[in-house]
Amino acid sequence: MVVHYRTQGFILKQDNLKEADQLFTIYTKDFGKLKILGRAIRKIKAKLRGNTQLFSFLELEFIQGKSYKTLTDAIVIDKFSEIHKDLEKLKTIYQIADLLDGLIKGEEADEKIWKLLSETFEKLNDLPFIIYHLPLIYYYFFWNFVSVLGYHPQVDNCALCGKKLKPQNLSFIPEQGGIICSNCLKDKKETLDISPETIKVLRLILNKDWLIIRKLKKINESNLNNLENISDNFLNFILSQIN
Repeated sequence: MVVHYRTQGFILKQDNLKEADQLFTIYTKDFGKLKILGRAIRKIKAKLRGNTQLFSFLELEFIQGKSYKTLTDAIVIDKFSEIHKDLEKLKTIYQIADLLDGLIKGEEADEKIWKLLSETFEKLNDLPFIIYHLPLIYYYFFWNFVSVLGYHPQVDNCALCGKKLKPQNLSFIPEQGGIICSNCLKDKKETLDISPETIKVLRLILNKDWLIIRKLKKINESNLNNLENISDNFLNFILSQIN
């Protein structure tokens, strides 16, 4: 007897296979990240073709085949039309999808990741939600996501000596798991400078304070670049640990 599984999920990736098949990467509420095959779904008359748009939120049904899970039904809950209308928002959601796909290897449900992903989609799609620096939505997802995975950075005290950080001559060392004070830096050759402003933003992100994050106006280009550099280096470190 074939078992049909039903759940909700976000379509994060689509890969074309053969002449008309498509392989979907879907983060689901009940099973975590899944690869699900849509057979002949790219044909013009395919029943589910219109219900499997990239970055849509679905109620879906699938069965477990020999090689792949196979999609048997899909009902659109939300197409997130405002995200699709905005190139910068699309860029952000592509980044988030790549990040999630790259760091999650197995099939395991996680309520915290599900809630974070749902919240991020909703913020990006919500027109009344105005944010002065759109990249902050990606960084909000990134730092809270890696924290759920067990890589919560130390941003209040020195990651080596444990002393309270003072806003001067600070560096972020991914291998040490966070920010290092000036005294502990003496023995470190390779470091990443981190500004006091970037530290403040990181703390707000990790405190999940959307109200303040959305109102941040005084982040200059230099500090955004600093946040990008810190985030990219931390991601590379995490990838080196899991691959």
